[in-house]
Amino acid sequence: MKRMKKKIVHIVESFGGGVYSVLMDLVNKTIDDLEIIVVYGKRKETPVNFKKDFSDKVKFIEIKNFTRSINPKKDIKALKEIKKVIKEENPDIVHLHSSKAGVLGRIAVSGKKVKMFYNPHGFSFLKRDDSKLKRNIYWLIEKITAMFNPECTIIGCSNGEYLEAKKLNKNAICINNGIDIEKLEEETKGLKEKEINYRNLKICTVGRIDYSKNPRMFNKIAENFPQYEFTWIGEGELSNKLISSNINITGWKSRKEVLKLLNEQDIFILASLWEGLPISLLQAMYMKKICIVSNCIGNRDVIINNQNGFIANNLKDYIEILNNLVLNKLDYGVREVAREDSINKFNMKKMIKEYMEAYESSTEYRMNIMKEERV
Repeated sequence: MKRMKKKIVHIVESFGGGVYSVLMDLVNKTIDDLEIIVVYGKRKETPVNFKKDFSDKVKFIEIKNFTRSINPKKDIKALKEIKKVIKEENPDIVHLHSSKAGVLGRIAVSGKKVKMFYNPHGFSFLKRDDSKLKRNIYWLIEKITAMFNPECTIIGCSNGEYLEAKKLNKNAICINNGIDIEKLEEETKGLKEKEINYRNLKICTVGRIDYSKNPRMFNKIAENFPQYEFTWIGEGELSNKLISSNINITGWKSRKEVLKLLNEQDIFILASLWEGLPISLLQAMYMKKICIVSNCIGNRDVIINNQNGFIANNLKDYIEILNNLVLNKLDYGVREVAREDSINKFNMKKMIKEYMEAYESSTEYRMNIMKEERV
């Protein structure tokens, strides 16, 4: 008799950007082993035809009242929607993605005989666009939710996030985000590797133009190098902060278009104020771009200064690093090391293997619960 697949419900409010990419890969690479339901909320950055990015075996359920910010009225409605889904689907595993889903999902599932996992993808209490009071409230919410759901395993998508998770709940593990190397090889086939043009550098970043990605810093860097072309691949509410005349904003592009644009660049800058573990950085490393990143969780978990890229603490550092690169016309071999690291340390096969091992551990958990119920 064929053994039935375990059923897993992924709950995600931040259904866009890096979280979307990670979830897409995780779902598509585990669909043959699991019965998968994706419970999601729509955002502006959610692709219009997102279902085409996923296996047709995946079931989707939309939570109409999911919102990015705290909204008590809508949050209560969203909680009821999630509870209804959990009751109807009766999953073996619930996997929560991002802070809002992490809080509401744990409340909805609390007390049920279900194994839970929670990926913050960048804790909300690390957001520097909020006041200290608000960040303390976010931390308190996370701490209380973790205390009342100690059985829920928190998964840090980088070592830095894992260390923060352990402060909330000892039941925490680290599974680094990874990129699909085989898919990238296929998608970039035919793209000629670009030689660096130090006399006419092309510098870019990728992502939503919001506070977390620090567009003000990107703009200041561009202003200090008016002779070079800067490109922001993406769009967002803070696009008005990119006022330097040498910055081009592309708007949202398809994955294939993003990779093509990225291939045309010489240097990738990620000036983020906070991160989980950025997929765009891993992609840039794979494509052998010189990567210059801010010194924050996520970035510094990937980039080792002067080995596979460069870390900057302030505007002065960005300027100095770029000037040194131009003056010496050398990247110190960081491009080759970056590509090797993206393949060996941050590949999706390794990530999927570790997630499946975590899910398998929940089989024993479920069996023990069933035994207890029969006694």
